[in-house]
Amino acid sequence: MTESPDSDAHRAIEAVWRIESARIIAGVARIVGDVGVAEDLAHDALVAALERWPAAGVPENPGAWLMTAAKRRAIDRLRHDAVLDRKHAEIGRDAERRRETVVSELESAIDDPVGDDLLRLVLTSCHPVLSREARVALTLRLVGGLETGEIARAFLVSEPTIAQRIVRAKRTLSAAKVPFEVPRADERATRLASVLEVIYLIFNEGYAATAGDDWMRPALCDEALRLGRILAELAKEESEVHGLVALMELQASRLHARTDANGRPVLLADQDRSRWDPLLIRRGLAALERAESLGGTLGPYALQAALAACHARAHSAAETDWAQIVALYDALAQVAPSPVVELNRAVAVGMAFGPEAGFAVVEQLSGEPSLARYHWLPSVRGDLLAKLGRHEAARAEFERAAAMTQNGRERELLLERARQMSEASAGGG
Repeated sequence: MTESPDSDAHRAIEAVWRIESARIIAGVARIVGDVGVAEDLAHDALVAALERWPAAGVPENPGAWLMTAAKRRAIDRLRHDAVLDRKHAEIGRDAERRRETVVSELESAIDDPVGDDLLRLVLTSCHPVLSREARVALTLRLVGGLETGEIARAFLVSEPTIAQRIVRAKRTLSAAKVPFEVPRADERATRLASVLEVIYLIFNEGYAATAGDDWMRPALCDEALRLGRILAELAKEESEVHGLVALMELQASRLHARTDANGRPVLLADQDRSRWDPLLIRRGLAALERAESLGGTLGPYALQAALAACHARAHSAAETDWAQIVALYDALAQVAPSPVVELNRAVAVGMAFGPEAGFAVVEQLSGEPSLARYHWLPSVRGDLLAKLGRHEAARAEFERAAAMTQNGRERELLLERARQMSEASAGGG
C-alpha cells in the first residue's frame, strides 16, 4: 500500500524538527530575549509546516524554512509589543529602539567572541537563578530536543516531575528577565558544572538512546561534541571541560563498532576494535592530557575519560587493564558517589576479580530506590549470574531488564540473552 503525501510530509517534519529545533529556538531567543517565548514561536512555525507542507510539498531546505517562519513570528510579536509599549510614553522610545535593533539583528550577525546561538542558549538555560535540576532539564529540552520522558529516564525520576521543572524554569527565567547572552568569565564559573552535565547527558542520549527503535542517535553525539569543543575554547583553563571533551571523544570513537550491519547492538567486549575511530581516540587522549596538565585533583569527567582511555589503549578486550579501571572507579566514587557509579564499578570488579566479587557488589545495590526502574541493574545481575553458571536466574534478570527498557534494539538484545540462558539451562550447561 502506497503511503499518502501527508504521511511523507509529517515524517519529514518530525525528522527536521528533531534535528533543527534547538537551533531554531536559539535563533529566535536571540531576537526576543526569552527562551520560553522562543520555544512557543518555534512551535508556531512547526504548526505552520504541518499545515502547509502536506499540500505544498517539503521545501528544499526545510530547516531554513522553519527558522525563517519562526523569526517572522518573532518580529511580528515584537512589533505588536512595541505598538502596545508606545502607548506608555515613558518607555515608548525604548520599545522603538528595540524594534530597530531586532531588524538589524536579522540582517547581520552580532559581533561577539563566541558567535554561537546554541551555546548562548545552553548558558542562558543554565543561569544560577534556576536550581541545578531545573537548569539541566530545561537545557536538555531546549538544546537536546529531548522529550520529557527521555529526560525523566536520564534523571531516574518521574515524567511529571521533569515537566513541572521545565515549566517553572521557563517562568523563572522570564520573570527574572535573564538576558540571552554569553556571560562574563567571572559569571561563567557558577554555571559550568550544570553546563557540563547538560552536554554529557545530551551525548549519552545519542550514545545509547533511551527510547525508540535505534540503538544510537549519532546526531546528538555530534552536537554534544561540538558544544563541548566550543566550551573548551571558551574555558581553556578548566580541567573538567577538557575532561568532558576527552570522555566524549573517546566514547564517540566506538560508535561505528557499537552496531552490526543490521543495526543490532554490539557489546564492548565483542566489538571489532579496528572499527574504532583512531582520530577521535587521539583527540580524546590529547584532551585528557590537557586536563591532567592543568593540575589538581581530577574531577568526575576527567576520571571517566581516564576510564575510557583504558579501553582505548587496549588492542583487544583481553588486554584491558581491569584492575586499573577498578582503581579509577574507586576514585570516582570518592568525588562523585552515586548508585550508578557503584553499579559500573561492580562490572569492573567482576572483570578484574571474578564474577562472584562483582555479584557481591551488585547485591548491595538491590534495595537502592533510585535503581528500582533502572534496567542496567538486572542486566548486570544477569550477566554476572550467567558467568556464575546460574542460567535460569540469569534468564529471569534479562527478561526483567527487557521489560524495563524503552529502547527497541536494547530490548531485542536482552531477550536474545534470555533465550540463550533458557537454552543453556535446558541443556544442563
